[in-house]
Amino acid sequence: MKSSKTSYKKLINKSRLDFIDYLIDFKGYSQLTVKTYNEAIIEAFEYIEIEEENGIYIFNLMPYRLYISQKSPKTISKKLSAIRSFCKFLDDKGIKNKLKADDSIKVPKTLPKPISHKHIKEALQNADDLSKFIITMVYTLGLRISELENIKLSDISYQWIRITGKGNKQRDIPLLKTTKQYIDDFITKTNPKIYLFEKNGEKLSQNSLRYLISKTFAKIGLKVTPHQLRHSFATELLNNGAPIADVSELLGHSSMATTQIYTKLGSSIKMENYLKTHPISNGDL
Repeated sequence: MKSSKTSYKKLINKSRLDFIDYLIDFKGYSQLTVKTYNEAIIEAFEYIEIEEENGIYIFNLMPYRLYISQKSPKTISKKLSAIRSFCKFLDDKGIKNKLKADDSIKVPKTLPKPISHKHIKEALQNADDLSKFIITMVYTLGLRISELENIKLSDISYQWIRITGKGNKQRDIPLLKTTKQYIDDFITKTNPKIYLFEKNGEKLSQNSLRYLISKTFAKIGLKVTPHQLRHSFATELLNNGAPIADVSELLGHSSMATTQIYTKLGSSIKMENYLKTHPISNGDL
């Protein structure tokens, strides 16, 4: 029997709030990821048709899929993934449910777009002290912006820095001497209390850190995200012979398969350089 919207709306809203708390408290997701999940669930349940059969909620995704059908495959896939995670959470909490019209979306695999070392050096030459330090941290440690935001003074030792990544998983990354010197100088100058990056006694937000990075690269005419600097970190290591297992561990990837996309990128760059530089590429034979 089909339920009225009034009968299930309260259940969905309460469960959604519990799910958001779960993502923050237990999964350790970033603010941006949690916001994306929350918005996708709110949007989806304006369209999803719900029926109840023998105590099981049947969520028909078809109306919602029709609504988002004009969006890119990657966007659709992310939205559906958020719904699946939410429904699994409901199931774990004893709210039994089943998804209809839940076919997977094929997302074309795109290679990450790292920033060349040359352009990073150029940006650093045009950066203020804070922006220079932020870019150096992301580029030399391969950090996510959420990981950078949450670095505490207690995480930093003489040769290592402890990073808390996705799902509250921790990893230790060795510090280059130059990076450690930057950290020491920055701490001496700014005198933070708890977190490495603070402003007026409060942790500096991801948005603020992201803005300073993009603003610095804009000065040299480039549109750059923090994640591209992370890509640059991985690509430089792999192109210079670092074992993929080590790079995967440094990045905090749960699967080495995720890291392997950077090896494809390296091959792509090598092919591009080969075609540009070999004398017969221009028909000179």
